[in-house]
Amino acid sequence: VQLQASGGGLVQTGGSVRLSCAASGRTFSNYAMGWFRQAPGKEREFVAGIKWDNGYTLYADSVKGRFTISRDNVKNTVYLQMNSLKPDDTAVYYCAADRPSLVLYGTPDYWGQGTQVTVSS
Repeated sequence: VQLQASGGGLVQTGGSVRLSCAASGRTFSNYAMGWFRQAPGKEREFVAGIKWDNGYTLYADSVKGRFTISRDNVKNTVYLQMNSLKPDDTAVYYCAADRPSLVLYGTPDYWGQGTQVTVSS
């Protein structure tokens, strides 16, 4: 499984950013994909996940109502639309893939490279 993340950058508080993660290397119909983030000095945390087959989504409480995860089955790509960004959202964001139980509730095995999102106050 190969995951290629893109779309990070510098944005002001209240702004928006969309991250993309292109997946390849296997059939993903029974997988889930997700986004995690790691801020300086903090542990990596789950942000959002989506099941590839039925589109079920799960969000961390800290991003509910502001972030939206979606997928494009044709392009094998998952997106994270981040709105109303806050300085606390500053982190390196990673996409990941694996069985749904690991993406949504555990630690997935497959990771993309991180992409930096910096929210200025």
